[in-house]
Amino acid sequence: MNPDRFSLNQMTVRQLALPDLVRECVRLGVPGVGLWREPVREYGVEAAAALVRDAGLAVTTLCRGGFFTSDGWEAENRAAIDEAVALGTDTLVLVSGGLTPAFPDLPAARARITEAIGALAPYAGERGVRLAIEPLHPMYASDRCAVSTLDQALEIAEHFPASQVGVTVDTYHLWWDDRAPAAVERAGAAGRVHSFQLADWTTPLPAGVLNGRGQLGTGVIDLAAWADLVEKAGYTGPVEVELFNDALWARDGAEVLEETLEAFLAV
Repeated sequence: MNPDRFSLNQMTVRQLALPDLVRECVRLGVPGVGLWREPVREYGVEAAAALVRDAGLAVTTLCRGGFFTSDGWEAENRAAIDEAVALGTDTLVLVSGGLTPAFPDLPAARARITEAIGALAPYAGERGVRLAIEPLHPMYASDRCAVSTLDQALEIAEHFPASQVGVTVDTYHLWWDDRAPAAVERAGAAGRVHSFQLADWTTPLPAGVLNGRGQLGTGVIDLAAWADLVEKAGYTGPVEVELFNDALWARDGAEVLEETLEAFLAV
């Protein structure tokens, strides 16, 4: 892959403090980073924005908004949009939320998600921020994200202008779905692919299944084919590597970052 399109999602090396992450990205010539709200808030949003901007790094996405089936979602998501503006990114990734006592089944949860995005989309659009709905693998449908397929994400996004609401294509969550390639084409034709993320699928999954994303090239996903698919659909933006992996987090972060860049170039 083209190294100019590489972006390192902050979660991949979450053991690195933000200044260390920025320093290592500059050292390796990494052009972009995807940031997470929690560590950014801990460092200070304005301070983080200045740090990244002064280093010449692009902030490709901010993770994450969403969790629309929980209390307090509107204020929290408006704050996330404002933080995206401060950091200079035009894309807020949404993890939409799972089942709750108020929304105890998938249809109710998805209806709520659609309603909530409708309330936020104009606010985001006025500020130049796109909402990127990320479908998560079905194993997360009950607790994290009732949106499990790219088709489901598009069914929600298509209620709103493409300049305001689109989707995130994440190989880890979509590789299993034989309908996903057609959905990528559909999303690309409408200009709704707002983010593209890579991670590999390795088994066995760890207990809790959350931190099982494999380093690129270590699992079963044909990552090169996915990259080709997304590019043919018209997406030419950054390609983020986002890995949740306890074994990687236990290692030296600078070493993992360098390894991840090498794996990206090899795909």
